[in-house]
Amino acid sequence: MDRAELIRSCRRLVVKVGSAVLAGPEGLDRRRVGLLAAQVARLATPERQVLMVSSGAVATGRAKRGLLGAKLTTPQKQAVAALGQAGLMQAYEQAFAAHGRQVAQVLVTANDLRDRTRHENARNTLFTLLDWGVIPVVNENDTVAVEGLKLGDNDNLAALLTNLLGAELLIVLTNVDGLMDADPRVNPAARRIPLVERVEADLLKTASSQPGSVGLGGVLSKVRAADKVARCGAHTIVANGLTDDVLDGLAAGADLGTLFRPRSARLTSRKHWIAFAAAQAGEIVVDEGAVRPLVERGKSLLAAGVRELRGDFAAGQAVRVIGPGGVILGVGLTAYSSEDLRKIKGLRSDQIEARLGHKDSDEVIHRDDLVVFDLEEEEEVACLLNT
Repeated sequence: MDRAELIRSCRRLVVKVGSAVLAGPEGLDRRRVGLLAAQVARLATPERQVLMVSSGAVATGRAKRGLLGAKLTTPQKQAVAALGQAGLMQAYEQAFAAHGRQVAQVLVTANDLRDRTRHENARNTLFTLLDWGVIPVVNENDTVAVEGLKLGDNDNLAALLTNLLGAELLIVLTNVDGLMDADPRVNPAARRIPLVERVEADLLKTASSQPGSVGLGGVLSKVRAADKVARCGAHTIVANGLTDDVLDGLAAGADLGTLFRPRSARLTSRKHWIAFAAAQAGEIVVDEGAVRPLVERGKSLLAAGVRELRGDFAAGQAVRVIGPGGVILGVGLTAYSSEDLRKIKGLRSDQIEARLGHKDSDEVIHRDDLVVFDLEEEEEVACLLNT
């Protein structure tokens, strides 16, 4: 499937625009905003919905305060984000209005996507806007987000939204031509990789050595996002947003950027949320005997296979399932709190009620609430979950 056919077949797509595309020497590049708005407006048809994830608020706010290049404290960064977000949305509103399109600002925090109820509320709001023909412009709410409570970067946000919306394609616009086979700063002969069938450990190592941008994410962040998107059955294109007609070119079938294909075995939307969006509150370490039933036979995790608990968590929270040697076997929603699990670990299911005085479930994690990873993907999975 070429790029034109892919875009033509999409019912819904996400366009992520990075800071390196929007930030000019004097702050927000309004000419670039205008070019992108025109192209997104052409992509958004009655048959195709488009959502944007846009950086640029901090760069806009810095310019307003005369702080370009200055080292900022966390409160100052949050303040310039608040100041810049208004200017960024004003620029988008004016640019899209020239094409008869309305836009809506949507600011989210990590908890909006990690909590299942808030996740569904966000989904309903976004679908309502899209059904109205409005183009949502989404950004993380940097004004209130702090380290430890952030999504990481807008590449990760865009990947999670691609799953949330059931979009078929994520287009990531950055300041490079795509994924390269070497660091172009060191090797001038580095070539663009036009197609990635599957993200593997060697590719992650190649990406981690390549230059980043003025934003939070670099090339590695984009490869991680593409891998998450691939696991929900969608494509990703990473392309150069500094090319004036990049979206028009992709829609016309131009061989631009790097295309990442989806996985053949896709996660359901809910399981994708469990694996990559839900806040992971602790770890359950299992014994060797539990590995094969979980990984090869798709079974639920039982208390008999639990050997150790790490962290304190409540029933219903997401936890990592760790096998012998520290390998990450999966992520799931536990039916028991860490307090109760410490009392019943190693027990058969028919012994739980006698120990606790109640039994909430035969399973510690039911298979419907468990995402199990391929053991051969250990490096890739560890990289994804440590985003």
